[in-house]
Amino acid sequence: MVEPVRLEHMAEFRKAIADFRLSEHARHVLSKANLVAMSGLAGGGRNTLINYLVEHHNYYFIVSDTTRPPKLRNGIMEQDGIHYYFRTEEGMLEDIRSGEFIEAEIIHNQQVSGTSIREIERANEAGKIGIHDFEYQGAQAVAAAKPDAHIIGLLPISYDVWLKRLFGREDLHPAEFANRLRTAEKVLEAMLALPYFKFVVNDTIEQAAEDLRQIVERGMVDKRKQDRGCDLTKELLRQVRHELAKGLMV
Repeated sequence: MVEPVRLEHMAEFRKAIADFRLSEHARHVLSKANLVAMSGLAGGGRNTLINYLVEHHNYYFIVSDTTRPPKLRNGIMEQDGIHYYFRTEEGMLEDIRSGEFIEAEIIHNQQVSGTSIREIERANEAGKIGIHDFEYQGAQAVAAAKPDAHIIGLLPISYDVWLKRLFGREDLHPAEFANRLRTAEKVLEAMLALPYFKFVVNDTIEQAAEDLRQIVERGMVDKRKQDRGCDLTKELLRQVRHELAKGLMV
């Protein structure tokens, strides 16, 4: 198993993120953007849904910047500029301090990832709907920076399905899995607490895509589906807390 990555400039990143302000250039780009911020649990199918929307509809995948190294996923090594832009810590710090990100955050206390304004600008130039898989704090930052953005909470159909997807995606160190559970608790709490989240349940890729498009492209929010999503979020949160309460995590 691979040991968790460590950040060398943790204190500097904490300060830069706490002091972050959008540049004037960033504000101008955002004013023209049609943007979807998708949040959810790690391994919950966000990338699969985004890839489907990009392939079949008028969506542009906004590629994140990250300080972590590439990973092997499903037997394929991640590629720079396709899965992520793999950055040095120093380069990321400089751009965050310059206000050229819509959001940036420390993830699992191991890495910094963020969404560069240059990618949103590319979506605008292509005339497409920008879509990205944000962590929950990133989605909150997007909502603050761009109140008319569409904030989507993508949910697995059950806790067991989520675990199967999570462990099928990569070989997790026990400490890494503990981090995933703690982060999942915060994600689910945020989805329930913040009113701008709209739920999409990942039953099938086609249905999830259609439900998202109804919200984003047609402004139609089905109350029954939102109620189902709320109930499912509460159940997932209950099960995550139960697992954490066992006290068996590293």
